[in-house]
This record gives sequence, C-alpha cells and structure tokens, in this order.
Amino acid sequence: MANQKPKKSAKKTSPKSEKPEIKQEEVSKPAVVQTASDEPSLKGFFARKCDKNENVITIFKTPKIWGALIGETIGTMLLALLFLTLGVTSPIYVLLALVGVYIAIVGLSGANLNPLVTVGMMATRRMSAIRGVLYILAQVVGAWLGLIVANGFRLGSQTSIELQMMVEMAGESFWAVAFIELLGACVIGFCFARAFKFARKSPATFALTVTSAMVLVLTFAVVVFQNFFGATGNVFIFNPAIALMYQILPTVADGFGDFALTAGLALAAYVLVPMIGGIVGFFVSDLASKLAGKGYDCSDYDEAETVVSK
Repeated sequence: MANQKPKKSAKKTSPKSEKPEIKQEEVSKPAVVQTASDEPSLKGFFARKCDKNENVITIFKTPKIWGALIGETIGTMLLALLFLTLGVTSPIYVLLALVGVYIAIVGLSGANLNPLVTVGMMATRRMSAIRGVLYILAQVVGAWLGLIVANGFRLGSQTSIELQMMVEMAGESFWAVAFIELLGACVIGFCFARAFKFARKSPATFALTVTSAMVLVLTFAVVVFQNFFGATGNVFIFNPAIALMYQILPTVADGFGDFALTAGLALAAYVLVPMIGGIVGFFVSDLASKLAGKGYDCSDYDEAETVVSK
C-alpha cells in the first residue's frame, strides 16, 4: 500500500458565489438654492437700451431715419385731424381711427406720435437723444400740418372759440388742468411702455393697448372736469405737439403781461406737465418690470425699429 499514490484531492467546487449586491445609494441632487444674483434687482436700471452707435453723425448714413420721420409726421397729422374734428364726442370712432393710425405707423417709426412718449423713451434710454429730438420735430410739423388742413375745411371760426376757452381754462383752473394732464400722461406713458413688447409680433395688440389708454384718459378728463369743475367741452388732448399748435397762444389779451402769463400757464399745463408725466409713466413701467424679474420691455422695440436703425 506504500506504493499507492495519494489520491489527488478533488477540487472543492464551491457553489458559484453570487456577487454581493451593491446598494446604490440614492444620490440626492442638491437643492437649488436661489442666490441673491437670481433675485430681481435694479442693476442696470439706467443702462442704455438703444443702439449705442447711433449719434448725430451715424443716424443719417442710411435713409431709414427719413422713413421714420415721415411716419411720425403723417401719424401726428392724422391724430391732429382726428382730435380737431371728432374730439371725444364719438369714442368708438376715435378708438377705431387711432388703432388704424398706430398699426399703419408702428412699422415705420415705432409710432410714438406724441412728444410725451418720445421724451419717456429718451429718459429711459430706449431711444438716442438725436433720434428723440428728430421725432419731436417731426411730430410738431405733423401737428401743424393737421391744423392747416383742418382750417382749410373752414373750421377756423369754431376752432378759435375752442382755443380761447382752452387757454382761459388753463389760466383759471391751472392746477386742476395740470393735475389731470399729469395723471393722463402717466397712464399713457405707462401703457405705451408696457405695450411696446407687442409692437413687432402683434401690431394690433400694441395699437389697441395704446389707443384704449388714450380714449380712457380723454374720457376720464372730460368727465372729471365737467362733474367736479363745472366746465363744458373738452380742453384736454394729452399731446404736447398738437397742443403747441392751438392750445398755447391766446387769441386775445389785454396786454403783453397778460399775454405772457396766459401763454406761459398754457405752455406749462399742456406741454411741460404732460412730458413730465410721460417720463414718470415710463419709469414706473420699467421699475415694475425689473422688480417682477421680467426685464425691460424694449427687446421687441429694437426689433421693431430695425427698419429705421441698425
């Protein structure tokens, strides 16, 4: 038995061991913590939002500015004709006419058609200073042309009576007129700034918003002035360019001192105060947009203005 070879030990076959299950720990994503930088802030509130390269030299390098100025002139002329004829006696007709005018002009110039709007655009740096000045000049010329056309239809005698009444009202109830003009201009400026984001994508929405605001403030002014101050007729337009043409200079005066005082009061009530109101309205709109985290409603304005500036 000594020669007997030792038996090879059989390999122990252990059952196939299963790999231990590795428990995958759920990796929880860290909660997104809103930092202070994500919060709405007023950073860049006064930053320039218009074309930084536009100035008195570059603005005339392309003919697009002329198309914009023609649009502002024609549009303001149509508004002047509208207010000199219909006034606020037919609000529905006025609303429809205003919608048509704004839709027709918005693609040319952005349809400011009112110095209080243009001043608000300049103050909030949506528009360069040179463009704003040119727009206001075009609006004044358009209002003057509208007055000429209206007088051409033999409305001069009636217009003279209305003008004198407006000037007298501005002198006798200056603070009432100025406050209503300021409030109405703030509403128009605010609504214009809010509506301009629709100017390119939906001109009809833009026009309806702006014109509805105008009809609202005109109706409000007439009702308040008649019910609380016992005045008859309408002495409000909320457009300094049109006001310059027929609401400022009195037709009669007892002397130079009386003339200067009456004209100065009318100038303050119908031009200076509405422009201040327009600036306030634009800044209130920007402040609300910035605090709401919506940014400024000017991106579409730049796109809408591609036809007049690069």
